Amino acid sequence: MSPEPENAAQILDKLTGLADQEEQITLNDVIEAFGNRSYGPMLLIPACIELTPIGSIPGVPTVIALLIIFTALQMALGRKHLWLPGFLLERSVTAETLRKAVDKMRRPAKWADRWFHGRLKQLTKGRYLRIAAVACILMACTVPPLELLPLATTIPMAAIAVFALGVTLRDGVIVLAAILLAIGLTILGVSLVTG
Repeated sequence: MSPEPENAAQILDKLTGLADQEEQITLNDVIEAFGNRSYGPMLLIPACIELTPIGSIPGVPTVIALLIIFTALQMALGRKHLWLPGFLLERSVTAETLRKAVDKMRRPAKWADRWFHGRLKQLTKGRYLRIAAVACILMACTVPPLELLPLATTIPMAAIAVFALGVTLRDGVIVLAAILLAIGLTILGVSLVTG
């Protein structure tokens, strides 16, 4: 078994390795390659999609929130590998498509590796990881009612994206910042509702 990637560049290298081995790469291939490291990207990607104009389409934020809850719940329960239904696991892209996507991500990955160095790694493991997962679930649960207000869903999704970035890069400082952001957003939300 190859060593676990330590930074964003190594994650992209692992994806390139998959593209070099197969003509078609399924989501299952990616999850198998990353094991419990797959949770971060599977939280980050949907949260980032919701932050784009796609997230303003009615119903999309709620569907994305459900996907995040489904993923974070498995993380909170301590599952080693993410489980997804077979029809999703068999979704695939060509090796060439994956290579192009990886090439586009090289520059942002280099930037991320320069700024985020795996600080306080213990905050990205064990019970701390479960706390982060529960926080993501709580933030995602606020999305369906917030969908009634224009652009309000970007607030919890931004917090989830920060959590996911910290988990993906194994940077506890980012996770800690996300916890503080989630607490602040919760206090703000409660004060708006009760005030």
